[in-house]
Amino acid sequence: MSIELDAVSKSFGPVEAIRNVSLNIAQGEMFGLIGHNGAGKSTLFKLMLGLLPASAGAVRVGGVATASAQFRQVRRRIGYLPESFVSYDNLSGLEVLQLFADLKQVARAECGRMLRRVGLADAATRRLHTYSKGMRQRLGFAQVLLGDPALIFLDEPTNGLDPEGIADFYTILREAQGRGATIVITSHILAEIQDRVDRLVILDAGRVAALGTLAELRARQVLPSHIDAQLLPGGGAKAGPALAHLAGVTTIVDGERVVIACAATLKAPVLAALAPMLVDVTIREPSLEDLFLGYGGTHGRAH
Repeated sequence: MSIELDAVSKSFGPVEAIRNVSLNIAQGEMFGLIGHNGAGKSTLFKLMLGLLPASAGAVRVGGVATASAQFRQVRRRIGYLPESFVSYDNLSGLEVLQLFADLKQVARAECGRMLRRVGLADAATRRLHTYSKGMRQRLGFAQVLLGDPALIFLDEPTNGLDPEGIADFYTILREAQGRGATIVITSHILAEIQDRVDRLVILDAGRVAALGTLAELRARQVLPSHIDAQLLPGGGAKAGPALAHLAGVTTIVDGERVVIACAATLKAPVLAALAPMLVDVTIREPSLEDLFLGYGGTHGRAH
């Protein structure tokens, strides 16, 4: 299910939370949405979910305007996990999931399978008040997946999950994507999503600061690559002269270790110049966090 935003703005009184945002998210895409606190991510989520009307512009999901009466049918094919999943503490995990199954008009028989898939089969009959934060998050994820939704919205979905849980979570997401589901995800853990989303948007003060793949954003921002090289004895003194013909390369020498910052296009020439004395090398490309800070994310942490 695709999403289209055409020059969308949203104001709350004198505050313009979303400013002239245009986006096209393709069916089957895993799309990241990041920005600092107050950048407009939650408002944009609610606009795409049809929970808020746009002040200007149009939002279409699956080709249907969220402001239209027909969007009610589209909404049945959407799964949504808020940042904090809250339900009835006196119900068991299975009972909570059955409640959501009834609301979504999904067969209750699917609940047991879904609990097994998110690792909660052994806790199915336990009351929710005994669940840890991570278990609650897994239960929230289970309700999202009920009925195989065509569009999934996830707001800080890995809150409370341990590394194994996070890995399993993304495995399940990839399975849903493989079935054709479109996934929109926001997370303040930028390192977690940078290699998992197909494309992403960086919001800053309600505007689109950057949009594209991670590779495209790296190319536009022109941030340096960093090469950490361990050289043969005596190599540290030779590194500077060996790289002197390359403009725009900076080096820090510490004994036989040399740390080099250079444009991505210069990585191969740098390595070729150091090859005769090279023992080991590590290359670090600009991370999503580096890009986020460079594109205006200095107002605060991504959220």
